[in-house]
Amino acid sequence: MAEQLVELNVTGMHCNNCAMSIHKLLEKKGFENVLVSFASEEVKFSTADQSVLPQIIKDIEGLGFKVVNEDHPQSAPFYNKVENKFTFCAIFTAPLLLHMLFSWHFLHNPIVQLLLCLPVFIVGCLHFGKSAYSSVKNGLPNMDVLIFVGSASAFIYSLIGTVQHLGESYLFYETCATIITLVLLGNVFEKRSVNQTTSAVKDLMKFQQVNAIRILKDGTEVIPATSVQTGDMLLINEGDQVPVDGEIISGDALINEAMITGESVPIAKTKYDTVIGGTIVQQGNLKIMATKVGSNSILSQIIDLMKKAQAAKPPVQKLGDKVASIFVPVVILIALLTFAITYLATGAGLQHAMMNAIAVMVISCPCAMGLATPTAVMVGLGRAAKNGILIKGGDTIEAVANTKYVLFDKTGTLTTGKFSIQQIEAEAGFDLAFIKGAITAIEERSNHPIAKSLVLGLKGEEQLKLILKSAKEERGLGMRAEDIYGNHYFLGTAKHQVNDDFNLSLYQNQVLIARIAVDDTIKPDAAELIKQLKKAGITPVLLSGDKKSRCLKVAQQIGIEDIHAEMLPDDKLNIVDVYRKKGKTVMIGDGINDAPALTQADVGVSMNDASQIAIQSARVVLLNTDLKSIVKFLQISRHTLLTIKQNLFWAFAYNIIAIPVAALGFLNPMVGALAMAFSDVIVIGNSLRLKVKKVD
Repeated sequence: MAEQLVELNVTGMHCNNCAMSIHKLLEKKGFENVLVSFASEEVKFSTADQSVLPQIIKDIEGLGFKVVNEDHPQSAPFYNKVENKFTFCAIFTAPLLLHMLFSWHFLHNPIVQLLLCLPVFIVGCLHFGKSAYSSVKNGLPNMDVLIFVGSASAFIYSLIGTVQHLGESYLFYETCATIITLVLLGNVFEKRSVNQTTSAVKDLMKFQQVNAIRILKDGTEVIPATSVQTGDMLLINEGDQVPVDGEIISGDALINEAMITGESVPIAKTKYDTVIGGTIVQQGNLKIMATKVGSNSILSQIIDLMKKAQAAKPPVQKLGDKVASIFVPVVILIALLTFAITYLATGAGLQHAMMNAIAVMVISCPCAMGLATPTAVMVGLGRAAKNGILIKGGDTIEAVANTKYVLFDKTGTLTTGKFSIQQIEAEAGFDLAFIKGAITAIEERSNHPIAKSLVLGLKGEEQLKLILKSAKEERGLGMRAEDIYGNHYFLGTAKHQVNDDFNLSLYQNQVLIARIAVDDTIKPDAAELIKQLKKAGITPVLLSGDKKSRCLKVAQQIGIEDIHAEMLPDDKLNIVDVYRKKGKTVMIGDGINDAPALTQADVGVSMNDASQIAIQSARVVLLNTDLKSIVKFLQISRHTLLTIKQNLFWAFAYNIIAIPVAALGFLNPMVGALAMAFSDVIVIGNSLRLKVKKVD
């Protein structure tokens, strides 16, 4: 049975730590493609057995979270919002802190301090204690265990001092309240910051939330875009957003496709052209027929791919995850050792030993390690998407690091792929109108750029129509077809021709009946791209199925020295393997014959006009035709990986330095709680720099 992606809406996740506990639970049960985002309250995983879903929901709710129905979402109750919890706690914590600054007698009263601390402690028990208990019960202790144990220790110690009238030196109510309040403040900042890292996906989702004007027999009606059905006729006026993918039935318009391709120049569209849902009609009016709606639309597929991409972890994240998985038990052990050594070995006293142990627990921060990679990946993927670059996984970002070779297909990648017919030469006894009709009938069945150009170039010319019984594309060779009379045709690459001007041959029943000369033009920014790659220390390579003379001509014009011409798909695979052994290799192509090579390379990059097979085989899809996007992709990937490494360095360095400092008694637990609350905000802030950072 094929695996299916399961999507759940889960509320109650108030930090990345909560997300990690669900992530560990699902991975422990053997599920793959696990994605848990506390910012968007989404949980996704792949399974072939849908019958396990009720038990999984029960297990997630056993961790202290709530799985809600996506069709009937419920907003969190007022008292459950972390912002409101923080405000409530801050109101009671402020007077407790004032007693440290002013000698107001009533604030020094143990009963007053107890009454002020108790509401905060109750909130802490419900917020951190519940999560801590569930995580320990499931064998996945999270950071809330440290916060709860630390704050509870301070509260219980103070309560004993109050009941037994042991004096003011036994009162640490302000420590308990401040720890809870500051960590809640950190949760607020963390959630708001992480929300910004997912803004690229949310921006795209907004494009789906529009209305459409549906044409009826007796007029029109306005309906939500989600209600549009395939085959519906829609009216789109100037300034409107295209609600769904469709084909233009009538009208002309200039359409801004920047949100999909990153290109700000409007594209002219006319009858029979396709339009993409979410794009804007800047000028003109259109009547379209809906062709792809709902999850089948291009926009929905892009959003889905971006969400799935977040689930593909870069290998660099594995270290952070491993450390985070054992972090809480290790910190508790360190805290116990700190207490024992301080109390028994140094004779510093019970209060001092307890404060040092509490400081160790509240200053340590596994959250920063958990956030280091996913926040940077989300921002990096979002920035790439806004530049018309769709990266299918966070692991691709690391895979492309230190790229040594970039292999290019020629046709449609370095050249425009828009061919013009230079000459058609029919063999003796064959009518030119018949030849043109045969070429059109055969190439209409292909998605190759040359095929599309041939059909377009022969449009309107005199032809004898050929009716085909079947047609099949052979990778790297051409098209084979059979007409209704049983004649067999082959139209493909002309090899061993004396005259290099003719690069295609048409055969009927294995007899040559025509030769065709076609040519295309080099993309204007191809030479600049090759120059930039060389400047970055990357070797460009031309890998094409076209004739050697044509490949040499293109390579010389744009500055490529390494050339492999007349390559069949299997040959391309072998060449990719050779370069992979030398160093990291990126393959860029667009045709069916490129699909195996795109899969074989460390990273496959597919162009916008690529065949569906090429797009599925590639790990990166360029949604525009601008070759500068390739350099931009490499730059964004490099800086995203750099940001991940910076985040992990901060997360490890912070804990390696902070925990010993707290254990030695140099930090008050309240200062520790403040440092911990803002350590993960620093990590997220560094990730958010990727949005505006120069990546040249």
